[in-house]
Amino acid sequence: MNRKQLTLLIVLAVALGGLGWLANQRRQSSFDESKVRLGEKVLPDFPINDVARFSIKQAKAETTIARKDDIWTVAERDNYPANFSTISEFLRKFWELKVAKPVRVGPSRLTALELVTPDKGAGTLVEFKDNSGKVIKTVLLGAKHMREGSGGGESPFGGGGGFPDGRYLMVGTDIATVALVSEPFSNAEAKPADWLNKDWFKVDKLKSVSVVTGEATNNWKIARESETGEWKLAEAKAGETLDTGKSSGATSALSYPSFNDVLTGTNAAAAMDKPISGTLETFEGFTYTVKIKKSDEENYNFQVDVAGNFPKERTPGKDEKAEDKDKLDKEFKDALSKKEEKLKTEKAYSKWTYVVSKWTVDPLVKARHELLADKPAETKPAEAKPDAKLPGELPGTLPK
Repeated sequence: MNRKQLTLLIVLAVALGGLGWLANQRRQSSFDESKVRLGEKVLPDFPINDVARFSIKQAKAETTIARKDDIWTVAERDNYPANFSTISEFLRKFWELKVAKPVRVGPSRLTALELVTPDKGAGTLVEFKDNSGKVIKTVLLGAKHMREGSGGGESPFGGGGGFPDGRYLMVGTDIATVALVSEPFSNAEAKPADWLNKDWFKVDKLKSVSVVTGEATNNWKIARESETGEWKLAEAKAGETLDTGKSSGATSALSYPSFNDVLTGTNAAAAMDKPISGTLETFEGFTYTVKIKKSDEENYNFQVDVAGNFPKERTPGKDEKAEDKDKLDKEFKDALSKKEEKLKTEKAYSKWTYVVSKWTVDPLVKARHELLADKPAETKPAEAKPDAKLPGELPGTLPK
C-alpha cells in the first residue's frame, strides 16, 4: 500500500468517525432533551372549567363523556347520566397533576413505556374538548409504574408485580414532555359502565309485594297492615303458611338496589321478552312496577316504573290544638314536596333497561313454594301387637 492510499484511508476513517460522532450526538441530544421539570404542573394552562367533553380511547374501546344541558352523560349509553363526582375528580387530577420525575427517552423507548397511541399500540389517549368541539388538550397515558410490597424494589417500566403508584405520560405528541407522575389513573378506562351514575330508586316502608310469573301456580303476594305488622301470605291455600325466614329477602326487596350497566339500542328492545312482573306498594303512596328477565347465570335485565298517590291535604287530628296547626301544616307540605320530588326523579328511570346482579332481584324471582314453611313430617300409626300367650297355649285360652 503506497502513501497516497494510506492517506486516503485515514481521511476516510476520520470522516466516518466524525459522521458517527455527529449522529450519536444528535441521538443523545434527542434522548436527553426534556421540557418538563420536577414539581412543575404537567398541564400548566389546563382550562378545567372550559372542558365540556372528554374521551378515553384504548386499543379496542372508546368512551365519551359529554356535558348536555349542564348534566354529564355517557355517550355510549344513549347519554345516560354520568357520575359527577367521578368526573370532577378525574378532571381535577389532570388540573393539579405535577411531574414526579422527568423522563429522558428516545422514540425507540416509547413502546416499552406504552406511550404509543391506541391505534398503533397500548397507550390510553385522553382528549379534552370545549363546548364548540375544539380540542383543548390531549394526554397519552402509558404504563403504570409499579412498586413492590414492603422490602421490594421498584420497577421503572411498570413490571414486576406489586401495586401501581404512578404512571408514565406524554402531553400531545411531544416526546420532550414524557414524564412520570404519582397518579396511576386507574379509572382511565374506556368502560362506559364504570362512568354511569349508579344512584337509583329506593323502596321505603314497604306495604306489599306481589309477583306474577309465567305459571299461575308460582304467583304470590305478601302484605302487612302496618309498618310494624306481621307479613302474611295473601289468599293462602289450605296448608300454606308463610315462612318469614324464607320471605325476609322479599320483604326488604329493592330497599337499596344498584345496577351494573344500561342496555341500549336493539339489546334493550329484545331484553324483556316474557318477563316476570312485580308490584311493590309502600305506606307512603308509591307503587313500583318492575319487570325482570334473566340474561345469564349472574345477571338479570330489569325495568322499573313508579307511580304516586299522595293526599294533597292534611286531615287534622281529633284533639289537635290550634297553636299546633301551622307547624303540622308546614311539616305536611314539606313531606309532600319531598315525595313529589322523589317521584319525579325516579319516574325518569322508566325509559331505561338495566342490567342488575342476581342477588339484587333473587327475592323477587322465587316460586311460591319457596316462601312457604315446610310441612311437618307425617307420622305413621303404631302397628297393633298380637296378644301375649304362654308356651303351649292356644290363642284366646286362659291359663289354668
